Amino acid sequence: MDGQRLLIVDDDELSREVTALIAAEAGFDAACAASGEDALSMLPDRPQPFAIVCDMQMPGICGDALARRLRAACGPQTLLLAMSGSPVAEDQRQGFDGFLLKPFSADDLRAACTREAVASDRANAFEAPILDLSVYEKFARTLPPAQLAGLYRMCLDDARKRYAVMQAALRQGDDHAYRRAAHAIKGGCGMVGAMELAGLAAEMELRGVPESGSECRLQQFPAAARLERMLGDKATGTEAAAVAQT
Repeated sequence: MDGQRLLIVDDDELSREVTALIAAEAGFDAACAASGEDALSMLPDRPQPFAIVCDMQMPGICGDALARRLRAACGPQTLLLAMSGSPVAEDQRQGFDGFLLKPFSADDLRAACTREAVASDRANAFEAPILDLSVYEKFARTLPPAQLAGLYRMCLDDARKRYAVMQAALRQGDDHAYRRAAHAIKGGCGMVGAMELAGLAAEMELRGVPESGSECRLQQFPAAARLERMLGDKATGTEAAAVAQT
């Protein structure tokens, strides 16, 4: 698969960055688009990609509607893969050739691109570990310490920013903005193995703004400070290792 072109379509910047790293590890030459519309506009001007990996929940055109447009633009030779931080029913992704559940590895991506079975639905996300060390260690094997630290710092900064959006949306009763921010946290944290925080965000996305007790509702979210401390320790450790190597 070395050098084959792969297009990543995801509205979340962190998810795009992580998926591009995974694609590079899998041997693909990856390009990125921030929306379905961007992806469609890119296709006429470039050689057709071997595969397109699309997030299932994005503003604008997405899901099966996007799959149909991409298929019309690329033809049957391009592999269309859906991805999401939560399981998606088969009838909601019929236009795609395969499905990747975040977080996925380079091996998962390679398997999907050879039309092999991809990982099945995971156990209850809300009982997940703080950090999936297998995901962390996969990144640690392929990234220099400073870049690894930067990846997790970006994850934490993005989660804090999205959490602030959720707080504001909760005060305003804006259910759409609340769910969108929770969805972004779920996807970004899931991609780097931050499973506890991803699980909490998934639960909040599912339930939306509660009708009552909303201020108490978010008290469980700062409990994910355990995750932040753990990731912070990991980042500090990798930065120290980078300094020691210089």
